[in-house]
Amino acid sequence: MVAARRIGDNFDLEQTLRTHPANMMDTKTATDLRLTSFSHGGGCGCKIAPGVLADILRNSSGFPVPKELMVGIETADDAAVYKLNNEQALIATTDFFMPIVDDPYDFGRIAATNAISDVYAMGGTPIMALALVGMPINQLPVDVIGKILQGGESVCAEAGIPIAGGHTIDSVEPIYGLVVMGLVHPSKVKRNADAKPGDKLILGKPLGVGILSAALKKNALDEAGYRAMIDNTTKLNKPGRSLSDMRGVHALTDVTGFGLLGHLLELARGAKLSARLHMSHIPLLPGVHDLAAAGCVTGASGRNWAGYGHEVQLAEAITPVQRALLTDPQTSGGLLVSCDESAVPDVLALFQREGFAHAAVIGEMLDGPARIDVLP
Repeated sequence: MVAARRIGDNFDLEQTLRTHPANMMDTKTATDLRLTSFSHGGGCGCKIAPGVLADILRNSSGFPVPKELMVGIETADDAAVYKLNNEQALIATTDFFMPIVDDPYDFGRIAATNAISDVYAMGGTPIMALALVGMPINQLPVDVIGKILQGGESVCAEAGIPIAGGHTIDSVEPIYGLVVMGLVHPSKVKRNADAKPGDKLILGKPLGVGILSAALKKNALDEAGYRAMIDNTTKLNKPGRSLSDMRGVHALTDVTGFGLLGHLLELARGAKLSARLHMSHIPLLPGVHDLAAAGCVTGASGRNWAGYGHEVQLAEAITPVQRALLTDPQTSGGLLVSCDESAVPDVLALFQREGFAHAAVIGEMLDGPARIDVLP
């Protein structure tokens, strides 16, 4: 294995790869490569299934938690939050995965957008990032790897943050992501565990990314579908910063690898409440219903349902295709907001101003045990 130096040590990834003998391939083959062919799963569909993850973590020994740690692992929240002083709390998170698309630049953009989202999901503002890079350097040309990093850099520039360092390894599958840090006022942290009975649930982005990615792997995705997927997954969840200022917003998370049902269950468990969804109100990406009906469903969708389906009651009218949409792993998915009914107009107006045209009220939180009821 080649030992790659850290990006933070004046690391020039392109130079290291170019001079390594294993990478002396014909660069003309770069256009023939399918990044997705290198990975067994793509995007947030790579996540360990929720049931398996729970088993892994069940016997983890706890370390005494300092009083400054405002958010840790207790409620499966989106990021850790550490209080620095009375005016500032530090948000820290990391996210990385294997390719969900074949275009290297788009892959980098998607991975970076997804990683930064966790800071917005805590109500914070990102301040800097570190790159996490694992690449099969004897199989991928230099320019392909460079484009992945450039894609990530472009999103960080849009978010207004530098990539201040990072780490690289030679790996079997291409892996890219970020460690992201942000700041938030301690009194404005938006946890996923603070929903209240009677809250309305608002989803910021439409569902269906996993289904579109499955169609892409099967060469069943047209140009319009691909464009919709890229537009959705590279849209930064910037409304999270302003949602932290709204008194009526009680809880916040983002929908990623465990699907809408999985991340809503985390919110319900943390708040010790029930949730109710209205299937007809949930926004979907164009064409995903038909693609799912044609069999373009990821394996992660089934693993998700196996992990938490016993905590969900589907109305008799909910079809298998609709269930697949609810469990579909979202890469760089939308914010899920739990807010007082009086705050709904302001929350929707914020999403509209920020360009999230599909944001919609999809359900509500209720008194009762942690579970979800899905109505037509």
